[in-house]
Amino acid sequence: MPSLAARARGRAGRGSGELSAPRLRRDTPERAGLDPAELRHLVHEVHALTAGERPWAAGAVVVAGRGPVVAVSEAAGWAVRYASYDPGTDHGIELAPEERVPATVDTPFDLASVTKLFTAVAAVQQIERGTLGIDALVGAYLPEFHAAAVHGITVRQLLTHTSGLRPELPLYDRPDPASRLAMLRAEPPVGVPGTYTYSDLNMLLLQHVLERVTGRPLDVLVHEGITRPLGMAATGFGPCPGAAATEDQRRPWAKAERGMLRGEVHDENAWALGGVAGHAGLFSTAPDLAIFCRTLLAGGSYGPARILGPDFVELLLAPPGLGFAVDQPYFMGELAGRGAAGHAGFTGTSVVLDPVTDTFLVLLANTVHPRRRPPNSKPRAAAATCLARAVRGK
Repeated sequence: MPSLAARARGRAGRGSGELSAPRLRRDTPERAGLDPAELRHLVHEVHALTAGERPWAAGAVVVAGRGPVVAVSEAAGWAVRYASYDPGTDHGIELAPEERVPATVDTPFDLASVTKLFTAVAAVQQIERGTLGIDALVGAYLPEFHAAAVHGITVRQLLTHTSGLRPELPLYDRPDPASRLAMLRAEPPVGVPGTYTYSDLNMLLLQHVLERVTGRPLDVLVHEGITRPLGMAATGFGPCPGAAATEDQRRPWAKAERGMLRGEVHDENAWALGGVAGHAGLFSTAPDLAIFCRTLLAGGSYGPARILGPDFVELLLAPPGLGFAVDQPYFMGELAGRGAAGHAGFTGTSVVLDPVTDTFLVLLANTVHPRRRPPNSKPRAAAATCLARAVRGK
């Protein structure tokens, strides 16, 4: 089977060799080569996720398609349903019906760890330009990050979560930016480098590397290198006042006392770092993320814009993935197994793209509204499975 890069070259539409890809359009499942019955089931399941007294999420939006065709675009439930959370009754205190805000297809959601995909693309853009070495030592760019320098952590290890760094640090408990930075600089690996341990710290260090080699902050890199050229006008770091609400964030179930959050990043470390972080902080809509998926499936191009060359998209998505999770059934369902890539976020978000079938699925939800619960990715996996079966059904 041809590689993603080869397929993308085959789609190049200009004599100069410049890559071009058609823009997304809304059309029928049949035009997308998808089974309409399976997609109707997907829509039904998404609505069911937001129903009842204790729904999986207060609100949810799903966009799915194949090739340049968006075959499903559906919203269910509420972007804002609760005023607060009552720990005594373990229930959310609901707003009056007229005060609730329904979810729409264009509702922005807090992406949580789906942000990591954008940090990864920004890094691979610098690798393509030759300003960043994939196997370079982090200490070569950030000598003041003593622990990373001493232990020989590489850029590739950050991108593949094989640095040995612990999953997170309580930066939110430090009183000022200087002490938070000092904590990050001094953090040594606790695991064996080369062994997979998922860690937010990898993307925080990568953010500092990118900002050092480019001289620009991460939010500017994402805007100028990804969202602006692709026309993703609804995607950016917060604040985002119209976003779906997340959590009534209070101790002891949370790590900070912030009250009901809407439009401010949910992740406590990203909040402590000012809302712009390599691991969390972006807000986006499902249609914008569909463009992001389509761009990568088309080898880095969307319309007249190119954010990566096809060989570098292939580098990004090839197992084990650079910032992207690859073939993870827990949220990819039956799409996993042949090179599907994407990410899930703590707030209830997920993105999956499958180069083999040229399909994509975006599921955005606020599962932490009104408060966080033990993670449950079964609905995300079930949605991806519906799409996988829609392909097979044709």
